[in-house]
Amino acid sequence: MATFVLVPGAWHGGWCWRKVTPLLEAHGHRVYTPTLTGVGERAHLLTRKVNLTTHIQDVVALILHEDLHDVVLAGHSYGGLVISFVARHATGRLSHVAYLDALLPVPGRSPRITDSDPLVASANASGDGWKIPVPQVTDGELMGVTDQADIKWMLERLTPHPLATFKEVLELDSREPYPVAGSYALCNGAGREDTELTAHADRARELGWPVDEINTGHDLMITEPEETAAFLLRSLAGQPG
Repeated sequence: MATFVLVPGAWHGGWCWRKVTPLLEAHGHRVYTPTLTGVGERAHLLTRKVNLTTHIQDVVALILHEDLHDVVLAGHSYGGLVISFVARHATGRLSHVAYLDALLPVPGRSPRITDSDPLVASANASGDGWKIPVPQVTDGELMGVTDQADIKWMLERLTPHPLATFKEVLELDSREPYPVAGSYALCNGAGREDTELTAHADRARELGWPVDEINTGHDLMITEPEETAAFLLRSLAGQPG
């Protein structure tokens, strides 16, 4: 039996893994789906002070207090930043890190975003300068999801995300930036030919990690839960693909 800890991306909570969790549990594995401070059902805790360190502490605390070992730690989108730094603090408790269309930071490069970034503009326009509003549905699509029932379900749960999580300056240790072996799933569905996350998948390949390409939009855990679960299960052996 393995233990999976699935970390959501920006605006999402642990709820976003609802379709994936039972597929992993059906194989006898334990699954934890933490919601990070300030979003989802923890939106009442959102303040200007919630940053990337806060979210790293959320996940490290879960692993330590639940006394988890041999963890497959997965992160979606922004969650890739979180798990990259969690790996530094919980190395001995992890067996694998899995990036799901996620950010894979480069050692020594910071800050994460500048004041010219669209996320900053969005926060300034509609989030009091420190909250990133939930993205809008555009041409019937929301973060790669087109099924209208799924979009309705998402909009009922997505919440503003703290801008400080992207602006906080943290750097991976250049001596051992990736202390745990990993794998990467890149979403390459229609309209994602120029996704900036291709560079992150390429970085994973340079590290010698296996990379899967899944023909779907960004929120693969909602659009392709079976493929997502299959990727995670293959990660147990470190051999996606």
